[in-house]
Amino acid sequence: MSPRTILQVSFRCIGLSLAFPKKRISFLQSLTTGQSVFRTFRMDRKKEPEESQDTSSAGADSAPTAVPVEDTNPSSSTESGQTSSTEPGLLPGETVVREGKAAILFPSANEVFYNPVQEFNRDLTCAVITEFAREQLAQRGVRILVPGERDRVVVRLSEEKNGTEHQEASEQPEKEQQHEEEGGKKEYITASVGERCEQGLRVLEGLAASGLRSVRFALEVPGLKSITANDYSAKAAALIARNAQHNNVSHILQASQRDASMVMYEARGKKERYDVIDLDPYGSPSPFLDAAVQAVSEGGLLCITCTDMAVMAGNSGETCYSKYGSMSIKSKYCHEMALRIILHSLDQRAAVYQRYIEPLLSVSVDFYIRVFVRVKTGQAVVKNSASKHALLYNCVGCGAFHLQRMGKKMSQGKHMKYSAATGPPVGPNCEHCRQRHQLGGPIWAEPIHDITFVQKVLGAVSGNPTRFRTSKRIEGVLSMVTEELRDVPLYYVLDHLSSTVHCNTPPMLQFRPMLLLGCYGISFAFLCLERLSETSPAHRILSAEPTLQACFEIREDANPQSRKRHLTRFQENPQANWGPKARAKAGGGISSELEDKRKQFQGKRKKPITDSSQLKSLPCKKLRKGTCTYGDKCCYSHELKQETNEEKMD
Repeated sequence: MSPRTILQVSFRCIGLSLAFPKKRISFLQSLTTGQSVFRTFRMDRKKEPEESQDTSSAGADSAPTAVPVEDTNPSSSTESGQTSSTEPGLLPGETVVREGKAAILFPSANEVFYNPVQEFNRDLTCAVITEFAREQLAQRGVRILVPGERDRVVVRLSEEKNGTEHQEASEQPEKEQQHEEEGGKKEYITASVGERCEQGLRVLEGLAASGLRSVRFALEVPGLKSITANDYSAKAAALIARNAQHNNVSHILQASQRDASMVMYEARGKKERYDVIDLDPYGSPSPFLDAAVQAVSEGGLLCITCTDMAVMAGNSGETCYSKYGSMSIKSKYCHEMALRIILHSLDQRAAVYQRYIEPLLSVSVDFYIRVFVRVKTGQAVVKNSASKHALLYNCVGCGAFHLQRMGKKMSQGKHMKYSAATGPPVGPNCEHCRQRHQLGGPIWAEPIHDITFVQKVLGAVSGNPTRFRTSKRIEGVLSMVTEELRDVPLYYVLDHLSSTVHCNTPPMLQFRPMLLLGCYGISFAFLCLERLSETSPAHRILSAEPTLQACFEIREDANPQSRKRHLTRFQENPQANWGPKARAKAGGGISSELEDKRKQFQGKRKKPITDSSQLKSLPCKKLRKGTCTYGDKCCYSHELKQETNEEKMD
């Protein structure tokens, strides 16, 4: 078969959302990982605000409530699922911040960094680590118990040519029962939240700040052996210790006051490595990536947050290259490119130590990106690292892009041969609009999600919707992730394509059939979600009730007679530089030097002078003021001024 042109399109879809029952459901929906009809296109859904699914700071992902100290009640911890204990003494001005099952002592002064907007980040991390622990501990003979979770029934959806079949397959999370029936000898240990599991996971939060994330791990994620909450600030470390005592998790959580990189570098030994490392810095995580890929255990989990989106989205490409080894460019797909840049940086640094990454989930949320990757060791797999990364050619005119892999592999019997790739894939100018190309990257060119793992997380969250306050948003994001095309990097935005050719943007229901008729696959991309602020002019205009029923049928009187007769309504340019001329001289006449000055100074900023000999063509401004004392040694010209003086003398 001849290769097809791969095209990705994204468009705006208003009001598209997933509807889940408010009550706890006995089954969840999960898409199959098999072949899908829609395999080539990815589209970006721009999300409009909905009252039923508000993800702003005032909705489902709102900030935790700060409870004054004098209003706190020791019994409130019992209501939220925590064990009651003697509450430690609070310092003057402190408040108790409640999020999830944690109650964090927080100073009123901004002494320790805390961002309440990232509750979605912390909820999603708890859900991901829970499923990761379920997989890892099953191999160690440990079964985890999540509060509120029941036996799940997965509805697998497989799309076929003649229709859609719903195949119900019961999922049995208790696989150990099968082993007991077969062997009858192997026994499994159960692990609950808040309990220390000797065969459990070792977790490190390198930049813990107030310790809220680590406390939530201890109270909401089962199967943990130890949690190290580290921060370089002495005040933060002291606050972490107090919060661990306040939430009765001191037997699992230990506070640490050290440099995060040194903590990870000292844990590079195979027996000292951490099973899960979480890095959520204020800004770029690049200083910690080298230590992180070494300190995580074999098959361990790395959770990385990047909040320097201005750098990764193309505003400072040179800064992005210095931090992540990749050149970012401004484009419509900048958020997905940011995800692929951090994955490229992680895999490149891991390859130095004969390790490689397997992305489990990569999301762009609000003002940051978040990636969850598994790190493994294998020299043979690392040899294939070059073919996983690619340079990006982006047209500055129409926005078309092409990827150039850094390497290629060829099979020679039982062995693989690796070599440099051939290219470039494009010419000096775009084949569509003849504009120039921008060069970006290298970026990660492989899939950024593990659909099987994402379906497990989605199933756990859907089956236990009361576990997190942002469960509805997690379901929406992960559902779109499972619907994306895995093997198609980046995407197009439909309204941008329509703007390029100056045409109206077609509706989704009209556009998708056209692509499907051309045997193209199509899917949305979740990465460029946009919400209209309630204070924005667009939100207020669109939320108002219409007072006029518009009709877009063409009428005869809508086209004026001058347009029908094709009369010349706009004058063509009569000649070059036909605009306003120079002011007349005092003695009469018009200066003839205007055109020469235009040619002399035109493009001065675009073509900076790098050779000092070129300065002789420019007049000396100091000589004009009579303050130049360099004479013939001056790098600027004195002849023009002298000629002007002679003309004045004449």
